Amino acid sequence: MIEYWHNPRCSKSRIGLALLEEKGAVLNIRKYLEDTPTEDELRDVQEKLDLPVIRMVRTGERLFKEVGLAKTTTDAELIRAMVDNPILIERPVGISGDTAVIGRPPENLLALL
Repeated sequence: MIEYWHNPRCSKSRIGLALLEEKGAVLNIRKYLEDTPTEDELRDVQEKLDLPVIRMVRTGERLFKEVGLAKTTTDAELIRAMVDNPILIERPVGISGDTAVIGRPPENLLALL
């Protein structure tokens, strides 16, 4: 089972979803803008991604600067900002067991199969 953090309005998220469905993956689709991950969930996914928290954040999103964030913002502040503004979460995210990947490019998601 792959948990898939999905934004239907995002082309990369739609492409990633189609790719996983084409491969027959069993998915739990989570529309993370409506069902926002908690701080604990974001920390857990960050550990599974094995990436710095800043890599989970859409730094090019206009809101990133509007809410006073910078690439030097602390991890705790970045996580809180993603909870408060889930549009800042880089997408899509696929999670399976102890592994998570960001689907940029969408082919990264194949590592979960």
